[in-house]
Amino acid sequence: MTVLERARAVAATVVDPELPMLTLADLGVLRDVEVSALGGVVVSITPTYSGCPAMATMRDDLVRTLRSEGFADVEVKIALQPAWTTDWITPAGRTALADAGISPPGPAPRRDGPVLLSLGPVRRANRCPRCDSEDVELTSEFGSTACKALYRCRACLEPFDHVKEI
Repeated sequence: MTVLERARAVAATVVDPELPMLTLADLGVLRDVEVSALGGVVVSITPTYSGCPAMATMRDDLVRTLRSEGFADVEVKIALQPAWTTDWITPAGRTALADAGISPPGPAPRRDGPVLLSLGPVRRANRCPRCDSEDVELTSEFGSTACKALYRCRACLEPFDHVKEI
């Protein structure tokens, strides 16, 4: 295994601090891993949304994990373009979310131009991750983190988080 392959493999094991059932790779936040001409590892990550409070922890966890595996020189860069989308969550990541009782996002909305402001309720097609019922209701637009909404299943009465489509 080359140095680059090993660095990528190590970086891909780091978990998201807010969704620890997902690696940064499964979440789609881990964008790139490179080895510089001087042998340093440069990792690029993209925030799930502007102002994401977990970015510093992600950076620290990547640096700590890579250094513990023998990579002495580690730099983490923030890549803002293109913006992260929930479409980047891998199939394995979506399965891990559902297995943890969190409703995975559906397809992200497609936009060709400005984002229109709507103050009406957000319509999402989601299912209860526990009983698979479509009979769910929005409880709060903000769940345990800002990137999740809180729902309740009318069939099994269980509350659950839903990762918002971005």
